[in-house]
Amino acid sequence: MKHIAAYLLLVLGGNTSPTADDIANLLQTIGVETEGEKLDILLGQLEGKSLEEVLEAGKSKLSVVSAPSGGSSAGAKSAGGVEAQEEEAEPEPEESSSSSGDVGFSFFDDESSSY
Repeated sequence: MKHIAAYLLLVLGGNTSPTADDIANLLQTIGVETEGEKLDILLGQLEGKSLEEVLEAGKSKLSVVSAPSGGSSAGAKSAGGVEAQEEEAEPEPEESSSSSGDVGFSFFDDESSSY
């Protein structure tokens, strides 16, 4: 996953065809080791393909995957009738004032701020 993330970052940064060295250098800047064999496999599979082609192929593969149907709840409805349906309806949890989405840092802060 780290190799894919680095590859995507490099492509988004303007490098249309990142090499193993490009990916290794990027990961090294954040103190992450590369796994040479896995990186070679990834680059072999991506060789000669644009990022757009790869993403489109993945998107079409995901479209054939069906969402889970929740079969166990269907059985409960048929066995228990209305009572099962009433028990199944759970109230949505309310958001507390402390969950404002602030995680303590921002990706867009300037470098002078401390983490």
